[in-house]
Amino acid sequence: MGTVHARSMDPLPMHGRDMGVHPDDMIEVQEAEQETKQEVLENKDVVVQHVNIEGLGRTKEDLLGYEISEVFHAKNLIDVMKKSHIARQKLLRLGIFKEVEVVIDTSDGADALPNGLDVTFEVTEMKRLTGSYNTMVGNNEGSMVLGVKLPNVFGRAEKLTFQFSYGTKETSYGLSFFKPQPGNFERNLALNLYKVTGQFPWSSLKETDRGVSTELNFPLWRTNHTLKWEGVWRELGCLARSASFAVREESGHTLKSALSHTMSIDNRNSAIFPKKGALLRINQELAGYTGGDASFLKEDFELQVNRRLVWDSVLSASLWGGCLLPIGGRPSSIADRFYLGGPTSVRGFGMYSIGPQSEGDYLGGEAYWAGGLHLYTPLPFRPGRAGFGDLFRTHFFLNAGNLCNLNYGEGPRAHLQKLAECIRWSYGAGIVLRLANIARLELNYCIPMGVQSGDRICDGVQFGAGIRFL
Repeated sequence: MGTVHARSMDPLPMHGRDMGVHPDDMIEVQEAEQETKQEVLENKDVVVQHVNIEGLGRTKEDLLGYEISEVFHAKNLIDVMKKSHIARQKLLRLGIFKEVEVVIDTSDGADALPNGLDVTFEVTEMKRLTGSYNTMVGNNEGSMVLGVKLPNVFGRAEKLTFQFSYGTKETSYGLSFFKPQPGNFERNLALNLYKVTGQFPWSSLKETDRGVSTELNFPLWRTNHTLKWEGVWRELGCLARSASFAVREESGHTLKSALSHTMSIDNRNSAIFPKKGALLRINQELAGYTGGDASFLKEDFELQVNRRLVWDSVLSASLWGGCLLPIGGRPSSIADRFYLGGPTSVRGFGMYSIGPQSEGDYLGGEAYWAGGLHLYTPLPFRPGRAGFGDLFRTHFFLNAGNLCNLNYGEGPRAHLQKLAECIRWSYGAGIVLRLANIARLELNYCIPMGVQSGDRICDGVQFGAGIRFL
């Protein structure tokens, strides 16, 4: 729970000589008052009369009314403390306050009730301009991130951010504006303007994207949804002189305009080391109907189920899949296809080195599936238990998957048959390290199986870093 100050509920001292009251009578009065205040603590009929917020500068008061309103519905002191803590967390979540303290006191004044309480939130607003420097882990990629942020631009939790990222394979600039709905922080609008330059050595490809996007995030019952429109000017080129003709053929400028929708249900207790719960994420993307020269329908999903076993071990099962359907007779672009393989998906294979390839360059595929079965256990003998040792897990895994192109005139049965052919799979064991609750590192010993001609394998020790693992 956050810092909560419970000020003394004893009455102010009264001096008998000054007030004309006998000392013995004063003791009786103090005892009676003390009993009354004790009843306030124990009596479930408590009334929150006032909720005050101190320390506001540019923040509009009407925004905070939604976040603290539940405090007024508390019925006893314990309930007041719980609801005050929840309100404090909501205020901090807005990202506009550096500190929020809570003070609970008895009501005073002419309208004070015997069982009345006042709750005060003492806030410290963030500066108008803040800077940040940090490192970020992507899928087998690290980057340095510099950012400038203007929190609470117009006084209602809006945020304007400029971010520069320099990584091992990607460099990006981005300007974004974030606006939450008052009283419902999960329902928000984001506008983004960006430029991203990436290198993809497995395809001898480099890509520069200049784009703009807008997205609306909102919860609906137990699900979370994102509606997004993106317009991007893509420049594709060869990363090396040895690039295959198929990659050279894809080089040039393209314009993509796409609408997408993502639905997710996530009741896992942790995103990195879940011990229970499940995740379902479904994404649809439609390009071409709002302009541009890329035209396709793309569907993909992610499913993960976790089950706690004996001795603090966890059994986890994952399944990914997707397909891309070109529209209007135009072939799909190498920038839009799926890629599979590597330490974050089918382990024991090189990064994105499964599926169609030309002269050693991997071209991606229009359909794929991948599945994983994992057993996570604590380190042997539990060194550093309840401390540093809890950041580690031993890991036993079995992965499988396939990626290919489909002939969409053959029908669903032929598609499934093609996806069931030439399945790559691997098994092994290793150690997993959790980085906060946003990323993880893996060091595995992998044994790849079902290797096909053209696949690049990693037989033995393989290192992986990322935020999304099969």
